[in-house]
Amino acid sequence: MIAIVNLKDIFKYLVGILMTILIVISSARFLNEYKEKNLNSKIEKSIDSSVSSIFNFDFLNCLKIAMPVVNIKDNQNINIEEYEDYILTTTRSGNNVKRILGYQMSILNGIEINNKENQELVENNEENIAKKDEDEKENTSNYNEEVILAQTNVETKIITDNNINASYTNKYNTIEVKNQTKFKLTDDMLTSDNFNIDNKKDVIIYHTHTCESYTATDRFKYKATGNYRTTDLNYSVSRVGDELQKYLETYGFNVVHNKTKHDYPAYNGSYDRSLETINKELKNNPDTQIVFDLHRDAVGSMSEYAPTVKIGDDYAAQIMFVIGTSGGGASHKNWKENLKFAVKIQEKANELYPGLFRPIILRDARYNQHVTNAASIIEVGATGNTLEQCLTSMKYLAKVLDEALK
Repeated sequence: MIAIVNLKDIFKYLVGILMTILIVISSARFLNEYKEKNLNSKIEKSIDSSVSSIFNFDFLNCLKIAMPVVNIKDNQNINIEEYEDYILTTTRSGNNVKRILGYQMSILNGIEINNKENQELVENNEENIAKKDEDEKENTSNYNEEVILAQTNVETKIITDNNINASYTNKYNTIEVKNQTKFKLTDDMLTSDNFNIDNKKDVIIYHTHTCESYTATDRFKYKATGNYRTTDLNYSVSRVGDELQKYLETYGFNVVHNKTKHDYPAYNGSYDRSLETINKELKNNPDTQIVFDLHRDAVGSMSEYAPTVKIGDDYAAQIMFVIGTSGGGASHKNWKENLKFAVKIQEKANELYPGLFRPIILRDARYNQHVTNAASIIEVGATGNTLEQCLTSMKYLAKVLDEALK
């Protein structure tokens, strides 16, 4: 028996199959877009709840599986590593915001956990959260709260272990300068006798490389986000700036400390971004002349390099001025004044604490120091130094600044 198939029936059959496929595809796309939109919205709304860093591992791993990119705020696409650092930074800021891991996990899995279950999760982890916060507070409490002013007439000695012999090209009285520029230095350039500034009490501190960090210790352990770098500003050179601010204010200085991250997520372009920051701060504080860009030094791959000086019973990281010039071609009419300012400060340091400072380095780049006539880079320690040593340095630097600027 032969079945006769009508062409019209075949056409209807094919059209039916095609319509079914289109409906399935459209439904899948709609559901996927709805799920992604809903997930983004919930994550965005939940960021401000500051998830505890105790829960970061599970939460962030789930996030990495669920989404390679999340829209944090202001329509700025931030990759998962940046989001992780945002969470870690937020949860270590000291704010006692309620942490709810269960809610975060429910977002990622599309499952709503009822309030009772969620509350149980919070209560079960409350003791661990409190313990972690207390540990972090204890780690920094001595340096945050205790102010012991530096004493003078104490013995100082440069520690040679893990150090590099200082070299210089020019010397004027006690001042040593390593000239790496095309300019010829004269004694007149290295004397501070004819240098003076009108405003000796207002100071701006900022950091072009805000995330530079040091060798971790039991007291100051941190999550590294690069080679001797961390976005947790409690453990970076920014923390050193906090210490300098604390001591300077004890001596009566007015200090603005800007902790904007200029080297994260991108390192290249840091000086362009920090220039915007310092110009903004000077616009808000137009009379300020003293500007410090605090850095951490490093010498190639020698990670154990730790320039250190013993002052009395204290071990302090050595400090170094880096002064820019117009040698790179950029306009910089203030560089000679900046050099004299560094000389003035270092003369007093060499008088009070010989060895606290290494020789001044003079370079062809201007390093944003054209903004005032008392601007400089101060490099505090190197990768081999500890944060404790660098914080101790700020106690002595503040004393030097107070004496030199009277």
